[in-house]
Order: sequence, then structure tokens, then C-alpha cells
Amino acid sequence: MRMEENSKRRTRRSTGRKPKTDPAVFRYGIKLTSEENGNFELLFEKSGMKQRARFIKAMIFGREMKVVRIDKAAMDYYIRLTNFYHQFQAIGNNYNQTVKVVKSNFGEKRAFALLRNLEKATIDLVVLSKRIIMLTREFEEEYLIKRKKEEQQNGG
Repeated sequence: MRMEENSKRRTRRSTGRKPKTDPAVFRYGIKLTSEENGNFELLFEKSGMKQRARFIKAMIFGREMKVVRIDKAAMDYYIRLTNFYHQFQAIGNNYNQTVKVVKSNFGEKRAFALLRNLEKATIDLVVLSKRIIMLTREFEEEYLIKRKKEEQQNGG
């Protein structure tokens, strides 16, 4: 009777995690000086990985490491440019609404005079937008492209 119970227990499905075919059971320990540890931490942060063990394995076995550098100045410029673009879109939306209201609420002569003033302001906005595009291109050429070239030359 006991043998039958034991055989039933063995055939019963187990719950939980399935065992790995090749489990990682070998463990190594190393000691670093404070300078070495500082360099290690910098490399680890630059890698963007979340787990140190995976980072160390990638370094040992020579896998390609991806380093993501976040440039604060470029990010700040990008955020401000995005905000400005949204404001520019809002102006365009207000422009369309204004034209509709002027056409429906004023006579032809008065509407024509108001739209002429609006057209002058629109020309100023177009000039401003072209200046913004020019500044953005200058920023990209002088700052971002130079930085990429420097990183390539330094092996970064």
C-alpha cells in the first residue's frame, strides 16, 4: 500500500517553476579597489543595464555593450523647441478661428482691413519660424554632429 502511494506522488504534476536545462550554478567572487570599483560603476551606469551580473557576463564574454549618453544641453534645447512648436501650433489654431469670426461678424470692407493686419502678423511669424529652423540646423551642425564625431574618434 505504501508503494502505491509513493508512485502516485511521483506521477503527480509538480507546481512552480520548471527547472532550467542548464542552470547557472558556478559562482565567482572578486575584490576591487575603490578606484576599480568607481570605474566599474561608471561603466555599469553607462551600459544602461539593470543587473550587475548580466553586465559582468557581457563584459567577460565580449558581447557588444551599448552606451547611451544623455546630453543635458541637447535635451533642454529639444524640450524648449518642442514647447515652442506647441505654442506655434496654438497660434495657427487661433489664427484659423480668428479668420472665421472676422468673416462671419464683420462687413466685407472691415473684414478685409482686419485680415490685412492679421496677414502682416502672419508674415512676422513666418520669418520667426524660418529663423527657428535655421537656429536648429546650426545647433545640430555645430553641437550634435561635432559631438558624434568626437565620440567616434575617441572610440566612444
